[in-house]
Amino acid sequence: MAKQDYYATLEVARDASADDLKKAYRKLAMKYHPDRNPGDKSAEGRFKDLNEAYDVLKDDQKRAAYDRYGHAAFEGGGPGAGGFEYAAGAGGLGDIFDQVFGDMMGGGRRGGGGRPRAGADVRAQVEISLTDAFSGIKVPLRVPSRVTCEACTGTGSEDKSRGAETCPTCHGAGKVRAQQGFFLVERGCPTCGGSGRVVRNPCKVCRGAGTVERERSISVDIPAGIEDGTRLRVQGEGEAGPQGSPNGDLYLHVGVKPHEIFQRDGATVVVRVPLGMTTAALGGHVEVPVVDGTRTKLTVPAGSQSGDQHRLRGKGFSVLRSAARGDMYVVFAVETPRHLSKRQRELLEEFQAEGAENDKSHPETEGFFGRVRDFFEGKS
Repeated sequence: MAKQDYYATLEVARDASADDLKKAYRKLAMKYHPDRNPGDKSAEGRFKDLNEAYDVLKDDQKRAAYDRYGHAAFEGGGPGAGGFEYAAGAGGLGDIFDQVFGDMMGGGRRGGGGRPRAGADVRAQVEISLTDAFSGIKVPLRVPSRVTCEACTGTGSEDKSRGAETCPTCHGAGKVRAQQGFFLVERGCPTCGGSGRVVRNPCKVCRGAGTVERERSISVDIPAGIEDGTRLRVQGEGEAGPQGSPNGDLYLHVGVKPHEIFQRDGATVVVRVPLGMTTAALGGHVEVPVVDGTRTKLTVPAGSQSGDQHRLRGKGFSVLRSAARGDMYVVFAVETPRHLSKRQRELLEEFQAEGAENDKSHPETEGFFGRVRDFFEGKS
């Protein structure tokens, strides 16, 4: 099948400027990129054609050869035929995307330019009490990690002033490419192992890595209001990077233990308070604990029932990264007495005989059994 004209592929005129070519390629490459068209073979083919066309036309020499000889310039041993070369001058799809989309993606690929990758991230877990989660706490940790080698001060070299150098094979890219025509094969650099840098005279302690295994002691601030299952990122507290590169990060998973009195839902705290039957019936006062360690006095209205809730504003949990607090809800649980004395039983029997359990004093009971009667009589 005859190849489409490269200018037509990019939808530009034959006298298009380099800037026009770049804009056209960027627009079409974004449109037909495989990530935006998963499973679409026609879009994948179009994307490859765009890369092939732009690879030729962006290069002044290749463009001149194409304008003179057409596609024949790159077939067989023609003037523009490709050869085998390393990453520093290989060209191809990887370089095209670095040049055209590098400014959009953060400027080049990670690990390029002779800069080693950052140290590994470290993960740890800690469990704290609910009261510590309320007020915040500084937690000491012992973290197994890699730290900067003191013998070479992290350079990886016996000659501390020299340190690691840019790899002569991949020129700091960390990878090499073999190109034949428009086909590109990319692999890790065998000389530097993909780091982009080599040490001429490795340190005898760390063997050129710039780091050694060691357990570190650190302290991490847990902020007030943190919730169970939160993951905190502590920047720069991970493993030391190889040959003086930046440290990784520490990711700390925080668990909060359940409390025997307080139940928490975000910034809301719930306290279940049992009430004696007579207190619930006659009313009174109870002293209720607050999560901040204080106490508050609460009035019990006469006739209180199990499940009644009372809201105490601003007595709840800390709000993360804020001076505000949530609310506390006190939930009553009326408790029926057990193991009555003879006199207590007599008093309750007298209370019952006085018609205490009528519909006025127990409206919920009377209403429920009224609905039960209606159900069996077919009225509901």
